[in-house]
Amino acid sequence: MKYLDFCEKNNLGYVLGTTGFSDNEKKLIAHAAKKIPICFAPNMSIGVNVLISLVEKATQSLHDDFDIEIMESHHKHKVDSPSGTAIRLGEEVAKASNRNLNENAVFSREGIQKERQKKDIGFSVVRGGDIVGDHTVLYAGDGERIELTHKASSRTTFSKGAIKAAKFLNNQTQGLFDMFDVLDLKK
Repeated sequence: MKYLDFCEKNNLGYVLGTTGFSDNEKKLIAHAAKKIPICFAPNMSIGVNVLISLVEKATQSLHDDFDIEIMESHHKHKVDSPSGTAIRLGEEVAKASNRNLNENAVFSREGIQKERQKKDIGFSVVRGGDIVGDHTVLYAGDGERIELTHKASSRTTFSKGAIKAAKFLNNQTQGLFDMFDVLDLKK
């Protein structure tokens, strides 16, 4: 948040790829975007953002007939679980299938559980080794499965997206943008 204050005071664009903000902090970011241009996305990877776009389209077509699960893996030092990117994928699934992520997300299935509910959006998390970041959205139907997967093998993929976002903001005077704006994926 201190970088947000700095950018706002100095009229600088801000590329923000951090997750875990409170609702109040998100409001402050949106308020600052009335004065400066901000690109706010949970993941700067170009490939992850294309994945999110594909998830939207796939979910619109498949949500009535397929169970949807989100699986993610990261290095052993990552502390948030599930990752911000996994949550973003879940938000896209919820939006594209007219669900509410707060009501339909299932983060744990240990012990005796009831049968999977039709609108469940399941999350599975792995933490180990030096995994940069793997995300899969699984559509499991009767007799067939579809998996949409992105695997990051280098952190440079995030910097490439951040540079693209910074160049995009150079042409903006104010506003709250995301990587869909940067990559022109909102069509």
